[in-house]
Amino acid sequence: QVQLVESGGGLVQPGGSLRLSCAASRIIHEYYAIGWFRQAPGKERELVGFIMWSGSDTSYADSVKGRFAISRDNTKNTVNLQMNNLKPEDTAVYYCAATKVFYGSHRATDYDSWGQGTQVTVSS
Repeated sequence: QVQLVESGGGLVQPGGSLRLSCAASRIIHEYYAIGWFRQAPGKERELVGFIMWSGSDTSYADSVKGRFAISRDNTKNTVNLQMNNLKPEDTAVYYCAATKVFYGSHRATDYDSWGQGTQVTVSS
């Protein structure tokens, strides 16, 4: 019901930083949170974190706490993912999606309106 487009992926060395952006096609009324997920080859899609669309509450996977930060700009219908101190294990396709679960969710199945993803590669 809403189009989401990820951008900002690329190749970065370990320890480097990258910022991803998730742009929505319109103001979002029917979703409570925007989530970032990632999927590496041969792995299941996993939650990176999410942010509530109204308010500032965020939630992160343990693997990225202290390194990644999610922010939003409602005036631009955009959610950003700032990634610092990147590690090779962060290599994946990163997706954003929206959930109608009131308090957000860690489950990919609770999200829809998936973007096509942006590739992040962390390598020397």
